[in-house]
Amino acid sequence: MGALSRPEEVVALVKLRVAAGQIKRQIPPQEHWAFCYDMLQKVSRSFALVIQQLGPELRNAVSTLFPPFPTRQTNSLRFETPDLDCNAAAHVVQVCIFYLVLRALDTVEDDTSVANEVKLPILVDFYQHIYNPAWHFSCGTNHYKVLMDNFRLLSTAFLELGQGYQKAIEEITRRMGAGMAKFICQEVETVEDYNEYCHYVAGLVGYGLSRLFHAAGTEDLASDQLSNSMGLFLQKTNIIRDYLEDINEIPKCRMFWPREIWSKYADKLEDLKYKENSEKAVQCLNDMVTNALIHAEDCLQYMSALKDNTNFRFCAIPQIMAIGTCAICYNNVNVFRGVVKMRRGLTARIIDETKSMSDVYSAFYEFSSLIESKIDDNDPSSALTRKRVEAIKKTCKSSGLLKRRGYDLEKSQYRHMLIMLALLLVAIFLGVLYAK
Repeated sequence: MGALSRPEEVVALVKLRVAAGQIKRQIPPQEHWAFCYDMLQKVSRSFALVIQQLGPELRNAVSTLFPPFPTRQTNSLRFETPDLDCNAAAHVVQVCIFYLVLRALDTVEDDTSVANEVKLPILVDFYQHIYNPAWHFSCGTNHYKVLMDNFRLLSTAFLELGQGYQKAIEEITRRMGAGMAKFICQEVETVEDYNEYCHYVAGLVGYGLSRLFHAAGTEDLASDQLSNSMGLFLQKTNIIRDYLEDINEIPKCRMFWPREIWSKYADKLEDLKYKENSEKAVQCLNDMVTNALIHAEDCLQYMSALKDNTNFRFCAIPQIMAIGTCAICYNNVNVFRGVVKMRRGLTARIIDETKSMSDVYSAFYEFSSLIESKIDDNDPSSALTRKRVEAIKKTCKSSGLLKRRGYDLEKSQYRHMLIMLALLLVAIFLGVLYAK
């Protein structure tokens, strides 16, 4: 009902629903492709929506370079340009293969019931297992367990990609697995450790994505710093938002908030989830958000240099959702009480309306302004937060491209009559659509 209480979001939701239905009807009937598409919808609905924004030529290519959480690495990558000879009906399925490969890798890393001596060699060798449909390792829960139990179908789909795609996926999976293995054996103690971990599980794909765009001839080669920041901003936002889920992980938690930050506010990281520590918890949360905001200006610079509109939308939509999530989480004790995320209607609007840098600058400006409005001068990191928010707003304003979007994060004030009217319009629209 939250989305339907905002008539301006209803149209965007309907358009996405129609687009998803159209793409689903184009999926090849083979078992392995159908499985991959279905799993993408189940393990990451928002990423599935972003995939739909890509043009046919890039759906295959980007599939080799965008993971569950974006990535970083220090060495240069070289990719041969893949051949794009797959039929159009299979494009949107193929774009999900790399995501699912790394989601499977991430499932191994996240399953705390698997002993480290078992987990470590799997992480290190995972890039080899993707070539073997006979390989199997059951772990994870719910949809993730289904993914792992049917890994043969993902491997079969992977093996139908061109060799250039396979090599690109293999290389990034190898580096990510090695990085994950390193941090299975050590805690995230310092901010430097935090950046390194996010490098392995996020920045690396930023590197690869930039090199693929360049190899395809659609973009100039972005710097490693900017590519890395694109990944780190998304990953840090996920880590912040998922505090409660991660700290309550059974049989034991896997946390990536750096001790260098949280130890200023608590003796133990888990203490932050208790109500009696709410004030310190929120202060720590604000410190974490402030740390993430340091990457925002790099992200804006990266996106402003993109030339191809499909590349641009694929990169821009998750970044806007990240700054919006930071705005929701900032100074919000509910991060320590339950799930805090952007509502579907607002996500649909962002996907529908993000078409140019003007839209990006406008969204970053508005969400940064929302963060600014919540800054408490008594907060220990308030001065630094304000400095970083002001820098983001200055960059957006100096572009000369700002326009009013009205992205709000509050509960709707619309009257019930408008809600009923919106519901009626949607019902009529869907009735006409599916009657054809």
